[in-house]
Amino acid sequence: MYDPEAMTVAHVKRRAAQARHNRRRVVTVIGSGRTADPHCAEVGRLIAALGCDLLTGGGRGVMEAVSRAFFETTPRQGLVVGVLPGEVNPLTALEGRQSGAVEYEVPEGYPNAWVELAIYTHLPDSGEDGTLRSSRNHLNILTADAVVALPGREGTTAEMWLAVQYGVPIIAFGEHHEDVPRGIRRAASLEDVRDFLFDQLGD
Repeated sequence: MYDPEAMTVAHVKRRAAQARHNRRRVVTVIGSGRTADPHCAEVGRLIAALGCDLLTGGGRGVMEAVSRAFFETTPRQGLVVGVLPGEVNPLTALEGRQSGAVEYEVPEGYPNAWVELAIYTHLPDSGEDGTLRSSRNHLNILTADAVVALPGREGTTAEMWLAVQYGVPIIAFGEHHEDVPRGIRRAASLEDVRDFLFDQLGD
């Protein structure tokens, strides 16, 4: 049952920020892992110009195009961070602390060439399974100070839904063909995205 007095992600981050020095701001961009959106380059450049770190799922499509635009922006202070899906076999042996050979695989195309800091995970699920505990989508959203959602498919919808549930600020930009969950603001222009990020990233 929902408890309005429970600590939200925003509360936890605000409390932690008060005790940290030189805190980095992280903007997560989500979207299709298959095709790039026409707005990718301008969103990537905008985030770089704001001095933030860019976090994506580290793959192709929107993730790659935004990362490239961010990477190629000069000057910039932030890093391109990719949280990668991965599969460990046999994971149950590690859980049971059993010694032996372990195989680790990431999908083809991960990380893309523009990722500067790759975070390798043991979390394989995405798409329709993007809200499961075995999906890296939770990391992508929980790490973000703000999220920009570009058009995608089931995995993007799952991340948008998680952002709403966790209370992480999110804006949708572009021609979203999938349903955008209730409570998510839609940007009509890059200026709307810029205003949103200024509001969310301020101290």
